[in-house]
Amino acid sequence: MSPRQYNLGKRTAQIEQSRRQVLDAARAVLGEADSYTGFTLDAVAKRADVARATVYYQFKSKTGLLEAVCDDLGVAGGLSELVKAFTNPEPLAALAEFIACFARFWEADRPAMRRLRALAALDAEVHAVISARDERRREGLAVLSAPFATTGGNSPDDDTDQRVRILLALTSFETFDTMAGPEGDLFDAVPVIAGIAATVLGANA
Repeated sequence: MSPRQYNLGKRTAQIEQSRRQVLDAARAVLGEADSYTGFTLDAVAKRADVARATVYYQFKSKTGLLEAVCDDLGVAGGLSELVKAFTNPEPLAALAEFIACFARFWEADRPAMRRLRALAALDAEVHAVISARDERRREGLAVLSAPFATTGGNSPDDDTDQRVRILLALTSFETFDTMAGPEGDLFDAVPVIAGIAATVLGANA
């Protein structure tokens, strides 16, 4: 290995370590801040013990940092397992898998999740990040709900849209957090939420 390759590898490792420090610090600040103004790049840099310029260099902006935090939570919460829901040929089982996957995701860092969701109502930058990710969840639920579309008094599209809106609320962090209680395991709420979802879709649990 040439000195140049060694130095590049060392530099890459240092950047990754610094990035990890910032992400861990951001999650800690989210979980502990006692006001919506408490989550700032300065606060995160101080908690990570890095220069403010380092945070800007790696994440560009507060929105970029929030996106990275959400991605990091997705990895920690196993969102990659969602593929199992979309490849399950049994519609009701697929929906149950989707619900279980989000239970694991919401549980990954509950204090940070709670803080992020609350901040979305107060901070435009946080709202934009969270809304975009909620929209992805809505799109996934629309796909999983399609096999249950009916031809009743409303058009199938109207019927499905209404059901998807209900399922979006059912699979939200707020619903899991409320049903599990302050100290409960969010995964314990999965059977109840899956049962309600099946009823919403007109299927037998």
